[in-house]
Amino acid sequence: MAVQVPAATNAVAGDGPPAALDRFDGCTLRDWIGEWAASKPASPAVLTATETLSFAELDQRAKAFAGLLQRLGLRHGDVIAAQLPNSVEFIVTYLAAGYLGAILQTVHMPYRAPEIEPLLAHSGARAIVCLAAVKDFATAEWLVSARPRLPRLGPIIAVASATSGTLPAGALPFADRGPEPDASALDPVRPTDRFVLLYTSGTTAAPKGVPVSYRHFLPNAALSARELAIDDHSVLLSAAPFTHLYGLFSLNLGFAAGAATALLPAFSPAALAEALDRFRPTGLFTAPAHMAACLNAGLLTRERLKSLRFAQISGSACPPELARAVQDLMDDGEVQQLWGMSELQAGAFTRPGDDPQLRFSVAGRASPRTELRVVQDSMPVPAGTEGELQVRGPSLFPGYLDNPQAMAAAISADGWFRTGDLACMDERGYIRITGRLKDVINRGGVKFNPADIEALIERHAGVAACAIVPMPDPVLGERACCFIVARPDAVAPQLEEICHWLAQHDIAKLKWPERLEAIEALPLTPTRKVMKAELARRLINT
Repeated sequence: MAVQVPAATNAVAGDGPPAALDRFDGCTLRDWIGEWAASKPASPAVLTATETLSFAELDQRAKAFAGLLQRLGLRHGDVIAAQLPNSVEFIVTYLAAGYLGAILQTVHMPYRAPEIEPLLAHSGARAIVCLAAVKDFATAEWLVSARPRLPRLGPIIAVASATSGTLPAGALPFADRGPEPDASALDPVRPTDRFVLLYTSGTTAAPKGVPVSYRHFLPNAALSARELAIDDHSVLLSAAPFTHLYGLFSLNLGFAAGAATALLPAFSPAALAEALDRFRPTGLFTAPAHMAACLNAGLLTRERLKSLRFAQISGSACPPELARAVQDLMDDGEVQQLWGMSELQAGAFTRPGDDPQLRFSVAGRASPRTELRVVQDSMPVPAGTEGELQVRGPSLFPGYLDNPQAMAAAISADGWFRTGDLACMDERGYIRITGRLKDVINRGGVKFNPADIEALIERHAGVAACAIVPMPDPVLGERACCFIVARPDAVAPQLEEICHWLAQHDIAKLKWPERLEAIEALPLTPTRKVMKAELARRLINT
């Protein structure tokens, strides 16, 4: 059970050993993979549709790529960007950067020139590893052309494919077979060294750089793997991209436990179904949108989910009925939920053996050594009361990159990190995420969270998805605008029909949307969160 601190603080700390965090405390990626390569060299580390890499082979290929990076002049502390799918090349790049003591900056696959260039400029990336081309975007060619505007950017290393053609002059081919780096020339890598640079997904604000050291994330992963019963017999599959914290967390769990990681390069319902059949994973990491799409396509079957001990659902609040529908198809496994952020990795999750009804409705309780509390106006609130979720603990990052103002705004007067999420916490410390603080509509001084309204509108027969955002109003300050995506076989409902639907369900009129916009698709982040800031901008520009 979680350690309950005095009720007056409404803060709950996660489980964890009272002394040293774990035998992996104080370790780096070089230490982790080196240990598994020495103790279980033939055990599978990475599974793909065409090959299986053992830990010894993975270690060798990571060292070879680290050698290439070293010969190209990359050194300890340099930022190496990676825009790659869930692939062997991504994992090798992640490890090789760590072996050098460099920092891996992740860049999401959907990003194109307008998003990539400012991120590389802000991070000061010294190199980038990417696909030669992504669909109609010639990534490597554009990067070569952008070099004059990115004076710190050096090597552009591209992974070619059968359809990408020859690499442009100025780009180098990806090569993870060859001589290893000169060990005597490698700088020592310390647990306090930064090893990843993430950028927040920017659903409600501009992305911010999140540099993180080993001592923040690796112990969190090692302790979480133990509580999730992940061991060296586990096979983990992530539908989330490794360029996002959630997908990267699944990698770290596997490396902590010596488990195998099965690769799904890019999500589609059919691709996930095929991966479940091929790899027979014991652990699955998904978002609600992944599961809903697979259920709607009829691709989740009892046989297909038979190998799973758990299906972890995260990324956004999971509707209880969706969690229940997945659980009904699992004979021996459990639907679990997790809440985390780029700034702290895993903040809370449900545990194996938790009551099913609890697992369907909450994001879990604090991860080991993490403290959570819920506040209103900086004061902790009683159990069951909605407020802002705040967190502190050893996995929390030290500060945003070159953005002290953002960090100052994110830390409360008494030292807690303000997550921006709205939540309720029960007496045992289990949290239910109810929305985002910035999503709250302030209509003439009356504030309400639209999450429940959105969920109800999505139950309308004509609505596939919706999002409610505030729109400026000269009298009331804000009014609610509802963006809807109609079901393929339905006509988009009008505002009057939506309001009638809400009235039928006894929703107070002040919470009804006062404008409705039908669109073909909601703008989503790479982890399928609705980009409400983009929707709000559309209102301003119309």
